[in-house]
Amino acid sequence: MIQSIRQTWFSNIRADVLAGTVVALALIPEAIAFSIIAGVDPKVGLYASFCICVVIAFAGGRPGMISAATGAMALLMTTLVAEHGLQYLLAATLLTGVLQIFAGVLRLGELMRFVSRSVVTGFVNALAILIFMAQLPELTDVTWHVYAMTAAGLGIIYLFPYVPVIGRMLPSPLICILVLTGVYMASGLSINTVGDMGELPDTLPVFLWPEVPLNLETLKIILPYSIMLTVVGLMESMMTATIVDDLTDTNSDKNRECRGQGIANLSAGLLGGMAGCGMIGQSVINIKSGGRTRLSTLCAGVVLLIMVVFLSDWVSRIPMAALVAVMIMVSIGTFSWESLRDMRKHPLSTNIVMVTVVVVVVATHNLAIGVFVGVLLSSLFFANKVGRLLYIGSTESTDGRGREYEVVGQVFFTSAEKFVAGFDFKEALDHVRIDLRRAHFWDITAVGALDKVVLKFRREGAEVDIVGLNEASATLVDRIAVHDKPDAEKLLGGH
Repeated sequence: MIQSIRQTWFSNIRADVLAGTVVALALIPEAIAFSIIAGVDPKVGLYASFCICVVIAFAGGRPGMISAATGAMALLMTTLVAEHGLQYLLAATLLTGVLQIFAGVLRLGELMRFVSRSVVTGFVNALAILIFMAQLPELTDVTWHVYAMTAAGLGIIYLFPYVPVIGRMLPSPLICILVLTGVYMASGLSINTVGDMGELPDTLPVFLWPEVPLNLETLKIILPYSIMLTVVGLMESMMTATIVDDLTDTNSDKNRECRGQGIANLSAGLLGGMAGCGMIGQSVINIKSGGRTRLSTLCAGVVLLIMVVFLSDWVSRIPMAALVAVMIMVSIGTFSWESLRDMRKHPLSTNIVMVTVVVVVVATHNLAIGVFVGVLLSSLFFANKVGRLLYIGSTESTDGRGREYEVVGQVFFTSAEKFVAGFDFKEALDHVRIDLRRAHFWDITAVGALDKVVLKFRREGAEVDIVGLNEASATLVDRIAVHDKPDAEKLLGGH
């Protein structure tokens, strides 16, 4: 127990504290921006980010992963806030937390195994593009000083690690922010700062209960939004956990992460914050800055609160160009450049899925829709591929009046037509034997195809024997098939 706590909390203290500080700085403008998107006060996003980050550090299933208020979740809240106000948003946040806890209890995190590698790659690439696009407003219609500061920031980020000794001791994104802030304060340049994004809170969050009627009408209002927030939040969190798993070559507990997200959102709603989820951009910043354990996530939340409440005068002076440089670094580091090179050797179906996910996510700015489309496409390609792996061979009997067919492969809705086409119904036979020892029947379409084959042979005057069905296939055939029932011809017409 003690060894486990030391490993997950205190095995990387210096790097975790520094990485958490960098993440906290990057969270401030994003939390404010997401609050503006949702149509609420910046305090709502900042309190949510602090609370979710701290709680998920203890309750989450992925050490080193950052969760807070996110743009994907904020986009789903805009209509609810516009039509019903902040209090209903807080109520929806609480219900989202409850639904996510149930998802964890029901072990829905296991559904991540249905997400293929091509979907994950497309998701990552699309997110990298969205992160970069989100920085463009800060680089549009600005003076040359902003471009110079951003370029200098990128130079510091990529070159500082080569400085002897201290280059490996301190995370370059933090040095970038400190140096550019110093330059801004010394020069007095007229450029946007964090303070221009919105007013920072000056008090600690307090416990509050949403001021909404506790009745069925309220549930009807918030339930559709809570379901959407639950699905999007868990999907983005699971994808984030998978990516951090890959970056750190470790495993995470997806079901614990589901429960942790729920507990974090419940806590956020009770402290006046909006619902959030895993953040790939900030998680990548944390990992790239050296963060590995739960301590880095906890530090990000605690430092965020300290900065916005007690050091707001200093934080408000951080130039946005410094944070833009950090986010561009995240965008470049997040994008899977290998996926472009590997397109030549990957199957066409894999490339189609990856590119489709990127296009859908970038076009809709909705990660959940992109992942859903990607999973659907992957399933269709897989079903089509497996459906083609069906072989039907035959051997004529010694007297020439019988034939044995051997079926090898999977029979289901995509291969059922090929299964029927594998038999010759015009051959004059007295006896047909169908060997299914190396076949498996998966659905009612497959059973219907078997019925069709048997009845067609019988209409041609042949006796049909079916042998070798495995237990699962036999159970399905016994329950659904009609070829051995009275009036089989009539039953098949409605089968």
